[in-house]
Amino acid sequence: MPVKLGHFRFRLLQRWIFTPALLLALTTPGKLMAQTVTADYPPDNAPAKSRPRIGLVLSGGGARGYAHIGVLQYLEKMHIPVDYITGTSIGALVGGLYASGISPDVLQHGMDTINLNDLVFDRNDRAKLPQSQREDDFQYPISINAGFGDKKLKFAPGLIQGNNLLALLQNLTQQLPSDISFDKLPIPFHAIATDLGQGNEVVLKQGSLPEAMRASMAVPGLFAPFQIKGQTLVDGGLVSNLPIRQARDMGADIIIAVNIATPLQDPAKFQSPSAVAQQMLTILIQQNVKAQEALLGKQDVLIEPNLPDLALTDTDQADNTIKAGLDAAQRLSKKLAPLSLPEDQWKAYLAQRQAAIKPIQEVRIDAIDIHTSGNIPPEYVRSRMNVKEGDVYDSAELNQQLSQLSTHGDFSTLRQEIITENGKTVLRIDAEDKSWGPQYLLFGAGFSSYLNGKGGYNIQLGHRYPWMNSSGLEWRNDLTIGDTYADLRTELRQPIFGYGGMYIAPYVDINRRYVDVYDGNSLHGTPATQYRIDKTTTGIDLGIPIARLGEIRTGVNYQSTNYSAAYNIKLDDGTMLYDSYKTDQPVAHLQVTVDQLDDPLFPHKGYYLYGEVERGFGVSDYRYSTSQVKGLWALSSGSNTINLAVEADADLSSNDNGFGYSLGGFQRLSAYSTDKFTGNYLLYGRVTYLHDLENDNLFGLRKPVIGSSFELGNVWLTRKTFGDGPYRKSLSLFLGGNTPIGPLYFGGALGQRGNWNLYVQLGRVF
Repeated sequence: MPVKLGHFRFRLLQRWIFTPALLLALTTPGKLMAQTVTADYPPDNAPAKSRPRIGLVLSGGGARGYAHIGVLQYLEKMHIPVDYITGTSIGALVGGLYASGISPDVLQHGMDTINLNDLVFDRNDRAKLPQSQREDDFQYPISINAGFGDKKLKFAPGLIQGNNLLALLQNLTQQLPSDISFDKLPIPFHAIATDLGQGNEVVLKQGSLPEAMRASMAVPGLFAPFQIKGQTLVDGGLVSNLPIRQARDMGADIIIAVNIATPLQDPAKFQSPSAVAQQMLTILIQQNVKAQEALLGKQDVLIEPNLPDLALTDTDQADNTIKAGLDAAQRLSKKLAPLSLPEDQWKAYLAQRQAAIKPIQEVRIDAIDIHTSGNIPPEYVRSRMNVKEGDVYDSAELNQQLSQLSTHGDFSTLRQEIITENGKTVLRIDAEDKSWGPQYLLFGAGFSSYLNGKGGYNIQLGHRYPWMNSSGLEWRNDLTIGDTYADLRTELRQPIFGYGGMYIAPYVDINRRYVDVYDGNSLHGTPATQYRIDKTTTGIDLGIPIARLGEIRTGVNYQSTNYSAAYNIKLDDGTMLYDSYKTDQPVAHLQVTVDQLDDPLFPHKGYYLYGEVERGFGVSDYRYSTSQVKGLWALSSGSNTINLAVEADADLSSNDNGFGYSLGGFQRLSAYSTDKFTGNYLLYGRVTYLHDLENDNLFGLRKPVIGSSFELGNVWLTRKTFGDGPYRKSLSLFLGGNTPIGPLYFGGALGQRGNWNLYVQLGRVF
């Protein structure tokens, strides 16, 4: 029965998200026989002449499309056959999967089990990203896909490239040939898309089913357009969101149409230009829906579920939305009842559908054809794929490998398919580079405001120019400008020994920072002076990956540093109270980074470890020597999370200026202003509790949390006093969450001796 095949494909879906190794085991030859649709559709698959032919029409509507599953559940419960399916956007996805043999119950189970937001939004397991991607993810939280090339600024055609979604659809339909007439599916099916170049409707009824579903739901501005046979396709809702006419053209006598399109909003609630643009799009869609609804006759059924005000991406409301679809169909039971089949005819109908699916023998790959664009050579893709000629074709395993390849951030689209050329079975892989390149921009920002004490700001801009040559040379530039800190770093990374991850990196770093000096690090008062520290570092490093955990960097550099006091006091002996001086020193260093956090902003699981040792060498009056270690551990249970952070720093150099390290500011002793305490030695610890709130859009915060932290730490000037008390303490309470420009926190903190603060903090903390 189709349900059995559906359960098999649900297991594929489940393991694609959670356990790729188990997925590989389940789909290995000998473990489970592959199935395919026969090339010759059984002639008796057409509906019996004694009953009318029924066409099911499923509209688009984002997350509201879960209601389609509820309608399908009711139709199967009432033994109402479906002879044709047309669908647009999410309707094409649900309709296409159902037409291929997946039951509605299995679809619902899938909604309950996987994180569709992560899937649809191309979110990969952060722990599996290359370290360079984790670095950028940590430093640049503003998600804008921008770049430049051909002497102009470019932006990505969509926020989401949809690679993970396409891979899942390929896995769920891997029993189908990559080029098939959709009329030969267990239930004949057509998907609707829009030709972005011509503006006309495109009926997808031949080719790759997963690609047709992906193209039909390419919501403009959200999903990147999809290329099929030279046409640039986007969401079919722009031209036919409820494709009734197309179902008639397929041969349907009776239409069951399910309209879940987004309703118009009250203009009084508009709070942004994007809301007005969304309303305009909804108006256009409603106009084509009304034109299609006018084609319905008395014998047809229009189902319009009563749905809550769901955003396009509100996938967490799946169960309630499915139930709304089932309830809406049930309310029309009197009109649907005449379409129900007796038990014997229903069984015959199901058997007829199943007859379209025949088991086949395994397919072995005779040749591999890889197509890439730009400077990225096919050999790079080949080196990342664990597949060779003679292997058994396994769509799920190949997509898992392509998914891992996509984490490197080199491609906008990765596709694989099996084709036949000159009698040979060829695995074709298409890897398209990003259309908004070849150079890319990254953005970050930080801002802090304190009721007691100074705040600050910084703006971050990153530039990446990967694949400057076919060996993978990358140019990386990072600029930070703030009120007390500025830094410009330029670096070249040249891979060595192939594409294994090792590289050499010559770099130059120019840094300026301002440090307030307080009299004895007192808790109160204004700074005694401010030092400006200008530092230029020129060096070369060797980068070595630590599997997928992180990386080691080691190398040598030359550091030149100037220290100058902004204002000074002349002593009785004619000397100045605050020295100005310069140091020059060749330095060897070793840096180890391990980053396994699931989220760099609000980590719920994983850990982060960082350690660096620098030692001066050669002839110099200044004996430079520093060590730094810090870590963060995150552990969650349900909606509750504990973060534990520690840090220990030591500047063992032959000076006692006390400018090496600082404490003060949000989550750095939150009750005190930024960089309130400075010294050559530092110890710090923090325990933070986070509780996830159910409201996913509280005060504009996405995934909001309330939290509390207890902090303990201090700085010391000399090694002799290092570790001695007293330790500064701070207790804070805050509300935080993600925004389009980074994490945002509102909170208050209480320290010692009456010190307290209220603060607003934008930007990363750890």
